[in-house]
Amino acid sequence: MSDTPEKDPAKGRPLNGSALARTARLASLPVGFAGRTTLGLGKRIVGTPANLVLDEVQRRTADQIFSVLGQLKGGAMKFGQAMSIFEAALPEEFIGPYRETLIKLQDSAPPMPPGTVHRVMAEEFGADWRSSFPSFEDKPAASASIGQVHRATWHDGQEVAVKLQYPGAAKALISDLKQISRLARLFGVIAPGLDVKPLVKELQDRVAEELDYSLEAGAQGVFAAEFNGDADIVIPEPLAYTERALVTTWLESDSSLAQIITSGTQDERDRYGEAYVRFLFAGPSRAGMLHADPHPGNFRIMPDGRLGVVDFGAVARLPEGLPTSMGRLVRHAVDGEYERVIDGLREEGFLKARSDLDADTIAAYIGPFVEPARVERFTFSREWMREQTLRVSAPTVEGMGTAMKINLPPQYLLIHRVWIGGIGVLSQLGATAPFRAILEESLPGFADHLQD
Repeated sequence: MSDTPEKDPAKGRPLNGSALARTARLASLPVGFAGRTTLGLGKRIVGTPANLVLDEVQRRTADQIFSVLGQLKGGAMKFGQAMSIFEAALPEEFIGPYRETLIKLQDSAPPMPPGTVHRVMAEEFGADWRSSFPSFEDKPAASASIGQVHRATWHDGQEVAVKLQYPGAAKALISDLKQISRLARLFGVIAPGLDVKPLVKELQDRVAEELDYSLEAGAQGVFAAEFNGDADIVIPEPLAYTERALVTTWLESDSSLAQIITSGTQDERDRYGEAYVRFLFAGPSRAGMLHADPHPGNFRIMPDGRLGVVDFGAVARLPEGLPTSMGRLVRHAVDGEYERVIDGLREEGFLKARSDLDADTIAAYIGPFVEPARVERFTFSREWMREQTLRVSAPTVEGMGTAMKINLPPQYLLIHRVWIGGIGVLSQLGATAPFRAILEESLPGFADHLQD
């Protein structure tokens, strides 16, 4: 054995104990998968049916994914949560054993111990922090990627939620994002052809904003004011904040959209699916921002039937609302005007100037995606989403041949994430929604084309 300390491959400097442990956990994912696959092959040799072996390998790998990502809590956990909203798009033979684990990532993570919680509270609110919080529940009400939420009582008697950032989350998030290619390879094993690079890039670009809770407090305050008194949406009001802690009004909720996905009735799926997508589209016009973390754990089911929305760490700032050009492009596609679609894609930077894509090829590629906007009400499903994913990843001119020629301009990165993520959640829900009407109401340029 060598006494030379292991080095961070990104920096070439010795890793400290914590960083070394985190890198080892990340590395354990693909290695663990390989090991279990080898074990599975051994069982096949002695006669265990192949389908049972694969099922066991996949389930054990799913358990390890949740355990490792949950322990890391930084970029890797956030990456896992972001991936979880795409499970509806993956082939059933790949995603079946993983579905429960991925949905768990949407709504939970292993919590900090009470001693650590108390230390963070003292660092953020002072040694006498309990004078500001007469009651404080040590057990978190929710745990997520870079922080967890505790129920407490504010000094004025009001019930509040206290969001605390995990100690070392900033360093962990940056470190995990540098190592994230390991996870990209793992998800490549689960679903070949799924391109996670844009997601990783977007996470890297938004690290600073998501780590600063003062920015989140500002964004959430705008949303809370704009949606105050809304019949369908409720947003907790921020009351106090530091860079690593955020105090907001408490939302009394026993379930989330993630639980509706798992066990909701069809009526609940339709009702909350529509409220969910209406909120996502309404944010830019009403608040000048797009809520850019659409995973279902951030959407709470309220006792009065409204949809509560939390976690405003990731937002796309759109002071002029969603781009009018986007609405016009979707409308041209709905109306089958694909020559105009090609012109618009070039103008917005989705197609390079010398791209040789023609109207028929673009129609074959885009057409099925706009199907929900062609009818009065559309029923989303995992089968429909999976069909689109398989279609565009097929090795054909209309599939990968087209996908490889399409660029994603930086200004559309978060919009694309929310659009695809939102459609993924509707497909998980199996919701029926008036998607066309929602676009006409909230997507600038979509209804304008009716008057052209």
